[in-house]
Amino acid sequence: MDTLFGNTEGLKAHQSRALRGLYRRRVPRADFISRPLARTLTELSRDTGRRIGILIDRQGRIDRVVVGDAHRVFLPDLGPRRAGAARFRGVRLVHTSLRPEGLTEDDLTDLVLLQLDAVFTIHVLDDGLPGAVRYAHLLPPSPLEDAKPWNVVDLPSVDAWTDDWVDFVTDVEAQFARSPQLQRVEGAEKVILVGITLGDPRGARRALDELERLAETAGLEVVDVELQRRDALDPRTFIGKGKLQELVVRSMHLGADALIFDRELSPSQLRNIAETMDLKVLDRTQLILDIFAQHASSREGKLQVELAQLRYRMPRLAIMPTAMSRLTGGIGGRGPGETKLEINRRRAQERLTRLERQLETLAKNRATRRKRRQRSGIPIASIVGYTNAGKSTLLNRLTQSEVRAADELFATLDPTSRRFRFPEEREILITDTVGFIEDLPVTLVQAFRATLEELDEADLLLHVLDASDGNVERHLQSVDAVLADLGLQDRPRLLVWNKVDAASPLTVQELIGRHGGVGVSAMTGQGLDELLERVEIGLFRSRRRAQQGSPEATPS
Repeated sequence: MDTLFGNTEGLKAHQSRALRGLYRRRVPRADFISRPLARTLTELSRDTGRRIGILIDRQGRIDRVVVGDAHRVFLPDLGPRRAGAARFRGVRLVHTSLRPEGLTEDDLTDLVLLQLDAVFTIHVLDDGLPGAVRYAHLLPPSPLEDAKPWNVVDLPSVDAWTDDWVDFVTDVEAQFARSPQLQRVEGAEKVILVGITLGDPRGARRALDELERLAETAGLEVVDVELQRRDALDPRTFIGKGKLQELVVRSMHLGADALIFDRELSPSQLRNIAETMDLKVLDRTQLILDIFAQHASSREGKLQVELAQLRYRMPRLAIMPTAMSRLTGGIGGRGPGETKLEINRRRAQERLTRLERQLETLAKNRATRRKRRQRSGIPIASIVGYTNAGKSTLLNRLTQSEVRAADELFATLDPTSRRFRFPEEREILITDTVGFIEDLPVTLVQAFRATLEELDEADLLLHVLDASDGNVERHLQSVDAVLADLGLQDRPRLLVWNKVDAASPLTVQELIGRHGGVGVSAMTGQGLDELLERVEIGLFRSRRRAQQGSPEATPS
């Protein structure tokens, strides 16, 4: 290999030959660079008037020759680093400096973001000989809050280096590996959650708490939660280069595999962030899609998830070769369409069209079933609510069913219907639906719109809320907003304050007094008799009043 990287335009032929000749040089494994090679670099730098850099692996081989300008070198894409959270890339950067300024901010950024073994700069003296050396390497976690993630050392000359290089860098890696934060949990990917606030941090903290629940539902181990306060979002990297650099070092200290952002990243932001690091980069929408991919069980559910994934990824297909290639396997890379999504834009559009047609066919079949139900005259009560409010548990308790219910977000994706018989041989159909969430991604609402159409046939909506959740009023507003988007804001509705066994009686009383409804515990059965009585009133007596010309009562 004799390729020159960086700013090669304008080099003379003899300069290019001399630079390519660097690939034939070798560095003793014990040295960070040999003095003859250092002299060659500084002479070439003086001759070209540019910074010259080389990347050297631990065997002493020259991996890349990089040409810069008078102020910096321009490093190429180095590809993925070696496996292991505590391991560096296995190459060090040695470059010249035409001024006695030592390491620049760009050098330290490259050290962190590329996770290099070290960065060395050699001052070029007026006669072209190598002068003073300054180098930096990464440091393991420090208990000091403001401690720098690197160590900077000055040497008077190349000859002043006295350590064995391989022993030196191996020892630094060993310090990282011994850090207690880096002890991995088998089978669990480690993630850092990243939030940003432009005003009141309480809302951002609440959103990060929910993001942590989502991450736990996806089977991830959250090792850190970072909240940044800014006046405005950074259009390139969302959080700014300095914070991004800090997060890369933090991820090394904690052995993290991925960064998950609490807001949806634009395609360009995703590309800019992912190109600076070897971590997976996901946003809130991708995390929710991953959970849906894990929980989808029916054919329709899998098609809807794949459709949502495809709609999300289509604008990002142009950046997939770099920014999203790290999503293969694990978080962000699961789902019924995980292999089909690695396709070009034209084929993606064709796949999307086929999915929409298949879902339209299934929607027609569902519409036919709804018409049969309508002809039967059986009233329908649909359970709606925020995710993890206890909807499936309530359905199981009321109908003696065994629908999957779990203490996790989005445990239910596919609508589930069960019959319930009242006295006097009167039957109703109770339907469980997918849970809602604050700022539900548009791609998910679009993909699941056909499923949510089931709610349009409901005679009564049972809006289940977790009375023990401190954010229950916000959850109420979020679900109401989704119902309004679906045109269901005027549908008869009964508020069901669930989990009263885990909530303060005073809190439950205040919620019912403010909003109406009934308090229950789907786990213990508390309050279910009153709930069924209210449902009966809402479904049968209101029907009779409507038939007799009386105004229909809303049971909330």
